Amino acid sequence: MKKPAKKPVKRASKKPAKKAAKKTTPEAMPKPRHGEFMWNELMTRDDDRALDFFGKVLGWTHSDWPMGDGKAPYRLLKCGGDKSVAGMMKMTEPEFPPQVPPHWMSYIAVDNVDKRAELAKQHGGQIVHGPMDIPQVGRFCIVCDPTGAMVAFMTPQGGTA
Repeated sequence: MKKPAKKPVKRASKKPAKKAAKKTTPEAMPKPRHGEFMWNELMTRDDDRALDFFGKVLGWTHSDWPMGDGKAPYRLLKCGGDKSVAGMMKMTEPEFPPQVPPHWMSYIAVDNVDKRAELAKQHGGQIVHGPMDIPQVGRFCIVCDPTGAMVAFMTPQGGTA
């Protein structure tokens, strides 16, 4: 008995499949867990000098994020391409009186800024800057712990993990 002829089989193209473009929007970034340090920010009166310094010492680049109302831009500091590693804000009066020195501010992710600010007060801390929204970023406050150290709490716009 004669075997039936085999039908030609279509072979898949040998071209590699196109990979989907990687999202770099804030929504695509992993959510920080409650209690994790999530961001660092340099507050300085001379942002151009600081950019020059960190560019030469660490190779950081930056992109500017307009603040509006004629304010200096917020600067996103980047390491190795587009990865933002910190922010930089120019200190101006009256928000930053002359006696406030340039400094780095660390942000800790929290599940609820208002609740955590209240708990900080109840346990001997002080509120330096009350809870406030930052459009497209989240809600933050700045607290001073009972030892005098300051830190910011932030609930990111997408929440915590």
